[in-house]
Order: sequence, then structure tokens, then C-alpha cells
Amino acid sequence: MKPKKTALITGASRGIGRSIAEELGQDHHIYAGASKDASQIVDKLPSAEPFEADLTDTDAILRAAEQIEELDVLVLAAGVMEHGPLEELTDDKWRTMMEVNLFAPVTLTRALLPALRRSNGLIIAINSGAGFQGIAENSAYCASKFALRGFTEALQEEEAGKVRVTSLHPGRTDTDMLAGDDGRPKMDAVNVAKAARLAVDAGPDAVVEFMRVRPART
Repeated sequence: MKPKKTALITGASRGIGRSIAEELGQDHHIYAGASKDASQIVDKLPSAEPFEADLTDTDAILRAAEQIEELDVLVLAAGVMEHGPLEELTDDKWRTMMEVNLFAPVTLTRALLPALRRSNGLIIAINSGAGFQGIAENSAYCASKFALRGFTEALQEEEAGKVRVTSLHPGRTDTDMLAGDDGRPKMDAVNVAKAARLAVDAGPDAVVEFMRVRPART
């Protein structure tokens, strides 16, 4: 039997998205978002099915979203990052980051708003510290995350009383996006999943509008 609650998590095959899928999978039926093969995470959850769509393809996102009639939680966790000084970040790299980090969340949210309104549901946008300050050699990534923050904060106002919206900003997290050891502290993605759980459990009569979680200072 499926759990009564459902959650769609983009980027569920790895990193932060996967940790959130494992956390919410304890009591939610999970739509595991992945661009290709979601079976690795689906097979490990008590109740789950794949949500496979290329996040750079608007039509593919809309086709996948059409299959979902009921939804309690939408977690926008998928993201890409390309490092480099501005002169090395091509237009194609800029477009990919904006498409995955901003346009895909906007398209998916718009498509699923009716289902989320019916459940007085929750949207959790996984942002970043890069959504608050510029970082050298990350101009495109920062731009996408600043824009995502603006979108999320505007949505909080538009959907007040209908859909709850949380902007979650993790600090440095030990995922393949930050592969390599530069000596600075990182936290496990499980810590971000615990923060997402706090936002989920706060409802339905309250909303956590903003959270910042970061590695503990040493």
C-alpha cells in the first residue's frame, strides 16, 4: 500500500536530492526525479517510482508532470554547476545552468501547482549560499541561484494560504558537485535532508520560509 503522502524530488539519484528522497521516503511515496535511470534510488525506497525527464527539455518536463495528479511535497533539488572565469564560461554553459537551476524549477512548479494547491502542499527549493553572495569563477551558478531565490520569495507571496514555500540554502556539502578536498569543511548531505524534514513536519498550519544550514565551524 502506498503511503498517503507523496513527494516529488528532482535530482533524486545523487547528492542532496538522494538524501532527501531517502529521508522523506520513510513516510512518503516518492517520485524520484532523474534525467535517465532512477532505478538505483527507486529500488532502495519502500514506496517509489521514477520521474524521468531531461530538465533542459520543457516538453519532457510537462509530459512527466501530466502523470501526477496528487502531490504533497515538491523538492527542487536538481542542479548543475560549471566553474571558471567569465571568459571561459560559454553561452552554452550559461544556458545549461539557467535551464536546470532556474527554468526547470519554474516549469515544473507551474505544472504542479494545481496538485499542490489541492493538498495545501509544500515546495522546497534547494538554493545555496551562492544565492546570497557572488563567488569568483562561479558567475553563472550564482546568477542562477540569485534568480531562484527571487522566484521562490515571490512565490511565497503569490501562493500564501494555498501552497507553502521554503527556500533552503545549504552551505558546502560533500557531493560530487564539490568533488575534491580544498581543506574547507563540508557537511554530509544527510544534514540537508534533516533540514528539509523540518520544513515538511512544520505544516500544514505553519511554514518554514527560509533555512540556512552549513558545516559547523571548527
